[in-house]
Formats: sequence, C-alpha cells, structure tokens
Amino acid sequence: MNLDPTLLEILVCPQCHSGLDVDESTSTLNCRNDGGTCGLRYPVRDDIPVMLIDEATTA
Repeated sequence: MNLDPTLLEILVCPQCHSGLDVDESTSTLNCRNDGGTCGLRYPVRDDIPVMLIDEATTA
C-alpha cells in the first residue's frame, strides 16, 4: 500500500470517529477503537481507502 501520510493523519473511522492504523498484511485501515464497540476494518483497493461502513469488516 502506498498511502499519503497526510491523508492518514486526517482519516477517521466513519462510524465512531476514532483514528485508524494501517495493516499492510491485509491491505486495510483498522479502527483503533477495537476495545470499544467499533473496531471496523476498511479495505484499501489500488491505494484508495474505501471508507464506507457497508464495505468494512469486523476485527
């Protein structure tokens, strides 16, 4: 994955508004609120984050 660091600074989880961590092995952006009620994983396709709740998977 080749994501702009500036983009990663401003992206947040659309559901709970927590920050995101990059997971290179699964090509996802993972919500940092995994201890709470969210913990969604958003796919990255062709270096474009798909920040749609309907496209996300659970951790």
